[in-house]
Amino acid sequence: MAVVNQYDFVGIDNDTTNAELNPFGSGFPLVSETYVIRSILVTSAGTPSVTVTNNAITAIKTAALSANTTVELLTQPLIVEGGKTLTIKAGSADSFDFAVSYLNIKKEVTT
Repeated sequence: MAVVNQYDFVGIDNDTTNAELNPFGSGFPLVSETYVIRSILVTSAGTPSVTVTNNAITAIKTAALSANTTVELLTQPLIVEGGKTLTIKAGSADSFDFAVSYLNIKKEVTT
């Protein structure tokens, strides 16, 4: 079994919704993967509060953001294990964008 490390970035332009958003899409990370989140940047047009949950546990809950600013939410890396879900949600229907930089650790079977 080989371990492959892959650095990646994903950004989402969220238009005025306060739905829970999974930056990696549904079903990710896969069971054979682990994500090490290094940065979550949020830029808001309004003043929403932002909550980040990792497997339904609140990992980050911020106070209301200032309009037209970018804020780094992480002070330490955040681990998302395979088969778990990371979601980012605004407390109100304000428009905000977020960007996630992460390391994807893949366990690949080689023959």
